[in-house]
Amino acid sequence: MNTETLLSTAQAWADADPDATTAAEVKALIAAKNTAELDDRFNASLEFGTAGLRGIIGGGTNRMNRAVVRRTTLGLARYLKATVPDVMTRGVIIGRDGRLMSVEFAQDAAAVLAAEGIPAWVFKGVAPTPLTAFAVNRLNAAAGIMVTASHNPPEYNGYKVYWGNGAQIVPPHDTGIAKAIDAVGAAKDVALMNEEEARRKGLFHDVKDAVTRAYLDAILALRPTRQTDGLSIVYTAMHGVGGALMLQSLAEAGFKTVAPVTEQQEPDGRFPTVRFPNPEEKGAMDLSTALATKLNADLVLANDPDADRLAVMARDANGKLVMLTGNEVGVLLGHFLLTQQKTANPLVVTTIVSSAQLKAIAAALGSRYAETLTGFKWIANTAIDELGKGVNFVVGYEEALGYSVGPVVRDKDGIGAALVVADMAAWCKARGLSLFGYLEEVQRAHGLFVAKQFNATLPGASGAAAIKSVMEAFRAKPPTTIGTSRIVATNDYREQSRVEGGAKSALSLPKSNVIAYELEGGHRVTLRPSGTEPKIKFYFEWRETMAGGEAMSAAKTRANQKLDAMESAFLVLATERGLPR
Repeated sequence: MNTETLLSTAQAWADADPDATTAAEVKALIAAKNTAELDDRFNASLEFGTAGLRGIIGGGTNRMNRAVVRRTTLGLARYLKATVPDVMTRGVIIGRDGRLMSVEFAQDAAAVLAAEGIPAWVFKGVAPTPLTAFAVNRLNAAAGIMVTASHNPPEYNGYKVYWGNGAQIVPPHDTGIAKAIDAVGAAKDVALMNEEEARRKGLFHDVKDAVTRAYLDAILALRPTRQTDGLSIVYTAMHGVGGALMLQSLAEAGFKTVAPVTEQQEPDGRFPTVRFPNPEEKGAMDLSTALATKLNADLVLANDPDADRLAVMARDANGKLVMLTGNEVGVLLGHFLLTQQKTANPLVVTTIVSSAQLKAIAAALGSRYAETLTGFKWIANTAIDELGKGVNFVVGYEEALGYSVGPVVRDKDGIGAALVVADMAAWCKARGLSLFGYLEEVQRAHGLFVAKQFNATLPGASGAAAIKSVMEAFRAKPPTTIGTSRIVATNDYREQSRVEGGAKSALSLPKSNVIAYELEGGHRVTLRPSGTEPKIKFYFEWRETMAGGEAMSAAKTRANQKLDAMESAFLVLATERGLPR
């Protein structure tokens, strides 16, 4: 937009902002005629989708702020009243993490719901995301709100919505809520009811401790072997909200040697020891690794700040602490649960960008298997659909460190999954193995799969245009080979089409801007834009055939060399199709 329009748009927004702090922030930018910053804040609006909202905290339509939260909550309330007949009695759960502005955003959400006559059930303090999701089902709420930006940097916050089934929203609810939000007027005109009045009218309730107790009992029951002896664990909450519950659950499970990383144990939205509080990021696990090395621990468990993700480190064949990938943890959980617990008609679920090794394991062990689009909302809703058919959901996972064991939580659960991983590690130790030794057993029996991911971060409007251009270029000029491997099938999930051997067929999954290439030999390459960050992501997986009696280290070295070569060849194709380098 031109400068005059930009300044008038910003001024109008500031005049309608109910928060004096962010209003003043925008007005100062107007006074300074800082058009570059204003353009970044107002050239777009945060879009409400199946992941809710997430953005940098600050004033503007393209930022997370109280104006956005109030308008979003009013839109959600109106949509619920139009689609859920008993929402006025069932109410909405509200949980929050420890990030900057999470308290204010949660308070605003409760105040808007109360003004609309919808009861809010609010956690008294911080609440991990899996506990909030669990509470939706436990209290039979019509929906849930979780104020969190998960593992994003400290300047971010977000707003996640659960439907009454306890899973994150999927179409058509996401578009329905978005339309309702668009119909909301100025934020300053959104009605609020203060907590005192809302309590008096029965429109504000504390979530009772009994809900947390029920969650703990449920996840403690997930462990199939109940082994604990001799396992030493280091745990980090990554300055998030999972620390207290994680330590309590490990203690109640009987693990006696658990050392928290004290510098990261308490919630702190500034994240003082890590710039990027994601266990996958470089440096995020340094304190955990140092403590585990000092204590000679067997296992390191790490949650992200809202405790829906789990990272795992274990000792390799040389005794060195090494992080397992999300695929490796997911595959081990699947194999462990399918073999160590008796489950009739079991189901395991993963995503189209996660390892195909779980499919091979499920086939060998007689389990049902399903693949979904990227995002745990799809895994959870698939599990819910199958539960109604007499199928028993065992585990779901996505490669980005997200796992859900059983039907307790219908979203990622980094606390429940950590308990089962600890149980698995103790079971392995009793057999003289580490998790890596167990992984070798699984891979020798079911195939060696190695995977990696390449992310290109392309911020701003120009970055979004570049991401779109790359995806369209692959559609316009589809490759036939990647490196030395021939493409045998192409799945385009946006077009819901599969092309194999010149024949075209339909895909059943919902539309999504994802292209997946299946290569001869069982290898895969998948590309998609991120749904929450300004990134385009490429996923690579290589399936290697091992020689009889071959050392696993030699086979893995060879497989990773071929994986690297496939990645390099594909990045050449991507660069030819407009990927900035």
